[in-house]
Amino acid sequence: MSIAEGALVLSPESLTRCAAPVLLSCSTAVPPRRFSQEEAFSLCGYSSSRIRQIFLNSDIDFRHFWLDPAGFAPNETPDQLHARYLEGARHLAGLAARRALDQARFSPAGIDCILVASCTGYLCPDLSTLLVSDLGLRRDIQRGALLGHGCAGALPLLQRASDHARANPGSRVLAVAVEICSACYFFDTSMETIIGNAICADGAAAFVLSASGNATPAQDGSGAAPPPCVLGFQSILDPAQLDKVGFEHRDGRLRIVLAAEIRDLAGPIINRCLDSLLLPRGLRRSDIRFWILHPGGRKVLDAASEFLGLAEEQLRFSRRVLRDFGNMSSPTVLFVLDSVRRSGEPRPGDYGVLLALGPGFAAEAALLRW
Repeated sequence: MSIAEGALVLSPESLTRCAAPVLLSCSTAVPPRRFSQEEAFSLCGYSSSRIRQIFLNSDIDFRHFWLDPAGFAPNETPDQLHARYLEGARHLAGLAARRALDQARFSPAGIDCILVASCTGYLCPDLSTLLVSDLGLRRDIQRGALLGHGCAGALPLLQRASDHARANPGSRVLAVAVEICSACYFFDTSMETIIGNAICADGAAAFVLSASGNATPAQDGSGAAPPPCVLGFQSILDPAQLDKVGFEHRDGRLRIVLAAEIRDLAGPIINRCLDSLLLPRGLRRSDIRFWILHPGGRKVLDAASEFLGLAEEQLRFSRRVLRDFGNMSSPTVLFVLDSVRRSGEPRPGDYGVLLALGPGFAAEAALLRW
């Protein structure tokens, strides 16, 4: 350790000596029905050529929705939307969770805590409780739900999982982020609503995490990268901008809030978040090999590229997820992490940063090391 400018700074080497939690697996799930942007435009019932261009110029090729287009009408009741959320979230969360367990080579009985993050619906009993029965988890398992963190939800989810693992050495945490954005669409003439309908999608992602020293599973021969350690987190909030991002209730439905000002707010808050995450640990941005950014949209990634000085190659995983799946809110950054994992590119000693923006207005980040 060293002292720099009155602050305690951890050397990069000292980070590896900490009992850091290990991400043993990361898996994803999407609905079986896939829609092109042209199909999604028609599904919404739009006719404007200007709106059509917003859909087609989004850098999104496909999205998945938990709905049957044959029986869909864009005037569903709140009860119908709630039923879609319950069915879709429960199915996709269970599917992603089973895949994460299989990848980590754990049985459901080996899990000590389950956590779920979501913002596109509300359930009581909550989804973590429903998954206990669906997955065959132990009856004495600890549970938790994180609601309302929006697109940034996977980062607080990862932090709460890490907190539990550190406080209970040897315990295994299963965490799931799931959203059914097709259960909270809204139609009006505002640009934020049109953009939300043009980019949002359904999906789930899950991971297993443990701080046990012998928790790393054997390599499965898939060519995927070894599991990374979770070294730290950083959150930065700007409460003066609470009304800029999130959902509002209108006519018994959720309506997306996506103010144009966030384009100007994103850069400074990302800068503060990354400096607070990296500098106390003796790291620079040039030390980060993998930038695992939430692809909130084409312009979000364009701004991140410009503001952070990232080459297009460094954004290829985020761009690919946006192209193939759209913005699924909280699980999306975990889709990017899974894409990095499956690429087999990370090598021992490589650093990665997960970064997402969400309601608050908030920037959330996590530091990984393979």
